[in-house]
Amino acid sequence: MTAQQILFLKNDFPALLQNLTQSASGKWGVMNAQEMAEHLTDFFDISYEKKIIPLVTSEEHLPKYKAFIYSDKEFRPNTKAPLEIIGDKPLPLRTASLDEAKENLVKSARHFFEYFEQNPAKTTLHPVFGNLNFEEWVLLHGKHVRHHLRQFGLLN
Repeated sequence: MTAQQILFLKNDFPALLQNLTQSASGKWGVMNAQEMAEHLTDFFDISYEKKIIPLVTSEEHLPKYKAFIYSDKEFRPNTKAPLEIIGDKPLPLRTASLDEAKENLVKSARHFFEYFEQNPAKTTLHPVFGNLNFEEWVLLHGKHVRHHLRQFGLLN
């Protein structure tokens, strides 16, 4: 499963992302295309410790969150991150254009893989799911990316 997810994140995802346009609107949620690309970049940045956000989940809930990562379940439409992480509306845009946001996202995903190639035994902190190793991050990024690709009609 992980090898398939790695190929998806390295190859399929960047190709599908190229079809994201400024005029694309989400089937759910409040983010526009550029906000979504920046949101995904943030979570790739967290996975290789470019950004660090403290844990917001109680320790006793972490086992069920980890079970979700390994399950076949996907994020449901309108799944919201905790308000402590992203607030109640999208963050202000940080890039000048959707093209720049997509480029940054692809770079961040590449940095994620490079980081764990250099640090294969490392775990890094996800603010909701706790400390994750490479395999867990791959599975979670796969779920998260597919969720947003479906949101914008780029994946069935």
